[in-house]
Amino acid sequence: MVTGASTANLAIILVDARNGVVEQSRRHAVLSSLLHVPHFVLCVNKMDLVGYDRDRFEEIQSEFESFAARLEVEDLTAIPVSALHGDNVVTRSPNMAWYEGPSLLHHLENLYIGSDRNLIDPRFPVQYVLRPHGVAFHDYRGYAGQVASGSFQPGQEVLVLPSGLTTTIEAIDTADGPVDEAFPPMSVAMRLVDDLDISRGDMICRPHNRPVVSQDVDAMVAWLSDSPMRLGGRYVVKHTTRSARALVQELYYRLDVNTLHRDLDAVALQLNEMGRLRLRVMVPLFYDEYRRNRTTGGFVIIDEATNDTVGAGMILEKVH
Repeated sequence: MVTGASTANLAIILVDARNGVVEQSRRHAVLSSLLHVPHFVLCVNKMDLVGYDRDRFEEIQSEFESFAARLEVEDLTAIPVSALHGDNVVTRSPNMAWYEGPSLLHHLENLYIGSDRNLIDPRFPVQYVLRPHGVAFHDYRGYAGQVASGSFQPGQEVLVLPSGLTTTIEAIDTADGPVDEAFPPMSVAMRLVDDLDISRGDMICRPHNRPVVSQDVDAMVAWLSDSPMRLGGRYVVKHTTRSARALVQELYYRLDVNTLHRDLDAVALQLNEMGRLRLRVMVPLFYDEYRRNRTTGGFVIIDEATNDTVGAGMILEKVH
């Protein structure tokens, strides 16, 4: 679930109208909230088995809203449905005339997600340097990658990290030709006016809007491996296009995703557990807080011995 929710715009929390909000419902809501899924739908199913009772639906809605108030839920919509009979799934159901909201499909098709992407902070992690050396491209040098956030236009002044050098965008190329603007999630090749030393893992941003540059990362981590994560463990961190070795310096607490209880005495994370920890990375990372930028604020942890992905992290804030 962590993998899928990390790129999702909406999470559907499915609840049985007979059983109400159970432990699994709360667990899914907590995980979706930690991964900052911006939109939630509380889908109360099997309404036919409770006689399409309005009071039962509102009771479940009220219980879930009380729980969601403890989480970071930005947008919550509750819809009563009966999947067996199609009530409120595709079209509004006459069996629940008291419900005045949209059907589930109508809500999914018309939900506005244009503001979910970060278009404020320009971030362009360099993935590859293009040097064709062909007859038609003697001096071509393009920096290829996917725009993580913000937008870039030819003529803009940009800053390159980690060097700190500034230059100007000469042109932005795509497979279909040059464009006047690049924004997420476009994959482009950026040409710069000056010939700078730029390689994979570097970051192109704006001079007055730059990410945090630090070797210390404070993050919430979901552990995905049968082998536990322990204090002092050494791993590889994959963040945007940069990979670096990292050391687990401190485990602040292990989070019980069912009760939100923080175990301050924890010294390890087991499979499917989550905790807040501090990593010391061997080279600086260029990151933003996850709640602000899910692309530059997220990373994966790799076991350098097996090359298995063993954890997924969400950067919380700048470490002072």
